[in-house]
Amino acid sequence: MAWVETASNGFSARHESGDQEGAVEILGVLDAARTRLEGVFQRPVEGDIAVVIHGSMLALARMATAPAGRRYLVGWFTRNELHVLSPTALRRRASSVPGSREMLELAPAALYAHLTVGANNPDLPPPFTPASFRKQLQWGWLAHGAAQYFSGQIKHVRPAIARRLHEGGTPAFPPGVRDAPLLGGSVFDLLVSEHGARAAVSLATLPLPAGGADVALGKAFRGRSVRDTEGVWRAHLSRLAT
Repeated sequence: MAWVETASNGFSARHESGDQEGAVEILGVLDAARTRLEGVFQRPVEGDIAVVIHGSMLALARMATAPAGRRYLVGWFTRNELHVLSPTALRRRASSVPGSREMLELAPAALYAHLTVGANNPDLPPPFTPASFRKQLQWGWLAHGAAQYFSGQIKHVRPAIARRLHEGGTPAFPPGVRDAPLLGGSVFDLLVSEHGARAAVSLATLPLPAGGADVALGKAFRGRSVRDTEGVWRAHLSRLAT
């Protein structure tokens, strides 16, 4: 099937000719995400964004992610380009539990949130350089967590968190590389519940301190010890799972 292009409001989607409706749906999700995020973050994503819509599963490093979160690895991003599955393929990946389909339908918004966080945090990609890629891995809980929270996926993540807590060992705090795409948003959700949305924006855009996550979390949670915050987070995670 031939590939065609559909453009709308600064986004240009390349897709199979038979998936016009899906392209329009994804462009709508992205446009809504951009409007929402530009009202939250100081610096918008610059330039037009190309969106490549795939009809089948992408080649992703799924084994580096905990099993409960692999279902939701459905795309990747560069400075001016997003790659994501078509809406039909996204819905095929959804499980029968509540929230799964909604999380996947918001995957394009989460990818755009990654671009927005990267535009406002000079230490995180895009662009991907050896240094920024290392930061993306080291600070995955922050990068993925901000994208999950600000895209709205956090509202639908409860069943996936419950599966992760049931199937895996005790997650680290902050979440490690394997858990970051699924559990990172819970750190932001806790922060907002205690200190409001501006605190979450500040954490997402904070220049990454040399002292690591302990320094960033201590500042975000107003000087509370990381050990105490970890205890509160584990209780919050259990509430999300139920």
